[in-house]
Amino acid sequence: MTQTTPPTGQRRSLTARILRGGAEPDPRFTLANERTFLAWIRTSLALLAGGVAVEAFMADFFSPELRKTVSLLLLVLALTIGGGSFFRWLNIERSMRHKTPLPLPWIAPILATGSALVAVAMAGFVLVKPL
Repeated sequence: MTQTTPPTGQRRSLTARILRGGAEPDPRFTLANERTFLAWIRTSLALLAGGVAVEAFMADFFSPELRKTVSLLLLVLALTIGGGSFFRWLNIERSMRHKTPLPLPWIAPILATGSALVAVAMAGFVLVKPL
């Protein structure tokens, strides 16, 4: 079985355009950056599954408005974290290649704020729901 790979010049050209040049960092740092990216993707998938689960299985427990609100918050948070994780990976890879300070993790405050909003919605439900 043969594997087709792009010519070396094409791959380097694409890499240079995406990563904007710089020196190749230590592979351990690149792989650590990739593992962090995959952790953000796993978090995004868990939020996505939670949003789907709330909408699909909580009709008996939540009012339609609360169910839609919590589900939508989880789905938007999943979309934001999933999409943002690529740009986070890319910005860190560029920083390592150019030996500049690493960018601040803007995904973490978004995740914390979104999770807090979901928790507030759920706490409001628990406080308002009759026994």
